[in-house]
Amino acid sequence: MARTNLNIFAFSGLFIIGLTLWAWGQPLICTCGDIKLWVPTIFDSGNSQHIADWYTLSHILHGVLIALLGRLAFPRFGFNGAFLAAIVTGIGWEVIEHTNWVLDAFRATTINAGYHGDSVLNAVADYVFMMGGFFAAYSLRIPAVLFGVLGLELVAGIFGRDNLTLSTIQLVAPIEAIDAWQQELNPRAES
Repeated sequence: MARTNLNIFAFSGLFIIGLTLWAWGQPLICTCGDIKLWVPTIFDSGNSQHIADWYTLSHILHGVLIALLGRLAFPRFGFNGAFLAAIVTGIGWEVIEHTNWVLDAFRATTINAGYHGDSVLNAVADYVFMMGGFFAAYSLRIPAVLFGVLGLELVAGIFGRDNLTLSTIQLVAPIEAIDAWQQELNPRAES
């Protein structure tokens, strides 16, 4: 696929995600009526409703991992192949994340209890951040990318109390000690 066509497909992803989520009833912006650049806690009702939050780092990491996979495991597919994979998985995740099956799986973990999905703004922003992660990881030296992956996971884990690794563990095989540690910052947690 030519680079121009890939760019058009990538850009159309914004509309595919936005229109699909809107048609499924997700709010365009936070139902509070505000638009914030950053939501500083995963326990805020505005989490996943504004432009960025701690889960933004996981979306950046998604793009980084696609670029790393393309560069290390599938180098003969080149940039275009990895870019296509980033576009498809980026659009795919934002849509699949809002199916009842995935929403129910997230809600089954204590940290995501009450999660109703992202606003359209947040989902589209997540896709943009994922693409940013992809382009950064494709252009940086691999040791720098690996250091970035570690940094993103540590920062999100320590300060946000959730990251891609912890979310995956808690979805696949929940560990009570992780849940208890995450809930220490939850102002609504039962004491």
